[in-house]
Amino acid sequence: MKRNFTMTAFVILLAAAPIIGGWGSPAQAQTQSGAPSAVTLRSNVQIERIERDAQGVAKTILLAPKDVAVVPGDVVVFTLFVHNSSAQPAVGFKASNPMPAAVRFESVAEDWAEVSVDNGVHWGKLADLKVQTKGVAGTPDVERAATTQDVTHVRWVFADAIAPGAKRNISYRGAVK
Repeated sequence: MKRNFTMTAFVILLAAAPIIGGWGSPAQAQTQSGAPSAVTLRSNVQIERIERDAQGVAKTILLAPKDVAVVPGDVVVFTLFVHNSSAQPAVGFKASNPMPAAVRFESVAEDWAEVSVDNGVHWGKLADLKVQTKGVAGTPDVERAATTQDVTHVRWVFADAIAPGAKRNISYRGAVK
């Protein structure tokens, strides 16, 4: 029997400074009826840094936020670890993350992921989304193309079933404001 799943992952909300990160507690997915499922998410937050070795060769490293002084402009990598511990495939699984207020969206690793610029009301590719801005002093409202600064949420809708016992990683990047 195939089941449909939906999930909202909660990542650590990043405050201005210092940023505190690390492993989130496992989150339980729910079926559309609201019953618990065997699909879980764990989240990890890391700070990306570029270091140079003695020969000047650049190397990208990922560090726990607690291990570095996080400053505006730092790249933050959010990774969600998805695990289906059931004996049944998870069909229609969705995971979504709000963008922390202190972080501006940069990119998502999976080309099939979607974003929202209106707090999860509408979803799509960033290039296809529009933002309505209020006109100034009686001028009409203006619609413009959405940018990375407008992204409020990231969502993954798994087109294929997550096999029993399968583990997957999904991720997105942002920059500290």
